[in-house]
Amino acid sequence: MVAKGSKGRLYYGDNLDVLRRYLADESVDLVYLDPPFNSAKDYNVLFREHDGTRSAAQVKAFKDTWEWDEAAARAYHELVEGGGKVSEALQAFRLVFGESDMLAYLAMMAPRLVELHRVMKESASIYLHCDPVASHYLKVLMDAIFRPANFRNEVIWRYRRWPAKARQFQKMHDVLLFYSKSAAPERTFHVLYGYEPLAESTIKTYGTKKQKADFSSGHRKPSTEEEESLGPPLSDVWEVGIIPPSGKERLGYPTQKPEKLLERVILASSSPDDVVLDPFCGCGTAVAVAHRLGRQWVGIDITHLAINLIKRRMKDSLGVDVGEAVGEPVSLPDAEALAELNPYQFQWWALGLVGARPVVEQKGADRGVDGRLYFHDEVGPNARTKQIIFSVKSGGTSVADVRDLRGVIDREQAALGVFITLREPTQPMRREAASGGFYQSPGWNKSYPRLQVVTVEQLLEGTGIDYPPAEQVNVTFPRAPLAKSKRPTQAAFPFPAAPIVKAAERVVPRKKRVPGRR
Repeated sequence: MVAKGSKGRLYYGDNLDVLRRYLADESVDLVYLDPPFNSAKDYNVLFREHDGTRSAAQVKAFKDTWEWDEAAARAYHELVEGGGKVSEALQAFRLVFGESDMLAYLAMMAPRLVELHRVMKESASIYLHCDPVASHYLKVLMDAIFRPANFRNEVIWRYRRWPAKARQFQKMHDVLLFYSKSAAPERTFHVLYGYEPLAESTIKTYGTKKQKADFSSGHRKPSTEEEESLGPPLSDVWEVGIIPPSGKERLGYPTQKPEKLLERVILASSSPDDVVLDPFCGCGTAVAVAHRLGRQWVGIDITHLAINLIKRRMKDSLGVDVGEAVGEPVSLPDAEALAELNPYQFQWWALGLVGARPVVEQKGADRGVDGRLYFHDEVGPNARTKQIIFSVKSGGTSVADVRDLRGVIDREQAALGVFITLREPTQPMRREAASGGFYQSPGWNKSYPRLQVVTVEQLLEGTGIDYPPAEQVNVTFPRAPLAKSKRPTQAAFPFPAAPIVKAAERVVPRKKRVPGRR
């Protein structure tokens, strides 16, 4: 569901499936995507510890390593059999790269770019964010799908960072491949001013007033107007600083982009109330900026960790409750299906329901801990950060599991411990929890059960854990800075929480969907 006051929708799942099932033809005004770069790296979300004794904890957000396997081969053959320019491009890549990691990456990207082309309006634009590792090959794919005539710019995002030792020039830029869907006169593009200064020679000769060309004498004679110049139109080289590690905007997500970068994209290629789509939305920078600038938005991500970060960001920064993401469990059977399909995603989703962050690496001090929640419930110079330890179980449980958690609470010197279970707990489990005693909150002058057993069904019904009010005390995640301005929301939203068509009704690739067909 879309919460009241929201003008966007989040989807959990593989973006290819989501695009095919939920988004109609020609329904989007602007696409920005920041996909994996084929960097052969693992990317971790960093969580700052609150006790000051350990380095930041890490949870792997996604793996940017691609292999030629059965899934890659299937994606490749589906597109090749569809014919057209995309088929020819992929076959050419196979001649160059063979059945390699790069071909696997391009076979993953190609069907998604085809679907993005389908959902874009004729007046829409797309910005594909990449780096030099694969930008040249992605441009060939974009040419095959969007046609070379609709290529608008290769935008260079130049930034500064600490240099690294290397026997080559320092890598200090990313690439945004900017295409329109068509050359239609009504395609959206707003020239941006004020981002680049006037040249010193211009200021010296003409000052800072607007200039106009006077051809009354038969040749160009420059003159000035009374109005101040806004500066030159924005070029295709953008100087935007990266987010510093300690910056207020930094949320810990590994590939987080600065809001100022997305502002330029959205202001240039969309208008208020247009629909902005980010199919790899990560921590939600594009959708947050789109919302702040008065656009409607659609965000898709394949991890519950990212979905939870986006929800929290939208709440902290913009005061927006986006509701459940389409594809998230909303019932006990949904939760059971997720647990069977991917236990880690189930764990991350369950922890997100209570505002906790996951702990994946079960090593050393984190042994027996699936999640942590930090809170402040006292003030003053001697106030300490307290923590709640979580254990999440989707399979069979027994009283021994609750007893183990009790030992972890003592070892970690935690204020509380919570055992989240998909199955109904036994009476011995409840008795063990009841014997755990109470935590007395100094700030709220109230006692809370020190060891709690909560079912997933209770969490879905809105029964949370028993501790001081979360909105006032929970400090687990970095808070996104409050947005400086907000636009009024729009009540209507064009994208459904149920599929537009059944998955079986659309066979991909559909020949009429593949652009560039001869």
